[in-house]
Amino acid sequence: MARKQKQEEAPAGSPAWMSTFSDLMNLLLCFFVLLFAMSSTDTAKFEDLAQSLASSFSIFSGGGSAIGEGELIASGVRQLNNLGEYFSNVGVASESEKQEDMEKEYEKKKEAEQKKKTEEQYEKVKEELKENNVDSLIDVEMDGDYQYVMLSMRGGVLFELGSADLVEEARPMVSKLGIILKKFSKYEIRIEGHTDNVPISGNGRFRSNMELSAARAGTVYDYLVNQTGLDAKNLSTAGYGENQPIASNESAAGRAKNRRVVIKIMTAANQ
Repeated sequence: MARKQKQEEAPAGSPAWMSTFSDLMNLLLCFFVLLFAMSSTDTAKFEDLAQSLASSFSIFSGGGSAIGEGELIASGVRQLNNLGEYFSNVGVASESEKQEDMEKEYEKKKEAEQKKKTEEQYEKVKEELKENNVDSLIDVEMDGDYQYVMLSMRGGVLFELGSADLVEEARPMVSKLGIILKKFSKYEIRIEGHTDNVPISGNGRFRSNMELSAARAGTVYDYLVNQTGLDAKNLSTAGYGENQPIASNESAAGRAKNRRVVIKIMTAANQ
């Protein structure tokens, strides 16, 4: 009876299939740890590791489907290499997108700072014009891109028709303008002349509206430098003739608006 009970006892130790299962689990664990670390793994080192694993354990020796576009691969080594390249490219793309996001964020911040600076300068110029009692004679505005504050004076207030000589009545206004501009002399200041589209006639001094507009800008420049002491270091002039109208030249009122001298106080962020 004792002998029969001994024969019915379970054999000692774990079943044989558990050893195979344990080995499989170990291999799967190593594989997933490898996948997890792949995003920060050096590509060259990973390829060496893949070849080493392939030669030691014959991983994917029968071939299989590649990650990405499903291209069939002839050997396990090639599949591991492509796997490393895939995750490496994912990492590169992620870094590129991160860099683009940082650049966009920087540009937005830069634009916001530029806008704020121009708006503050616009308010200061308006205040200065009012304090000097020339706000009714000089128009002030900002450009749409917030790059400068623009002062505009009617040509009819400054010059006779077809002339580039500053009229006597305009000199006090331009003198006060020079006092105001001195407070912004560290910025680039551009003086621009503009005319209507009526051709020059009976005037031997100027051959075209372009010449007339440039001469008028030069006259204002000379007066600001020589009569008000404005530093010429950051001053420049330009004549645009009839090419940048702000009103229709079909009416006398529109042509009067187009005959003007514009002074732009630049507000670039690097100033």
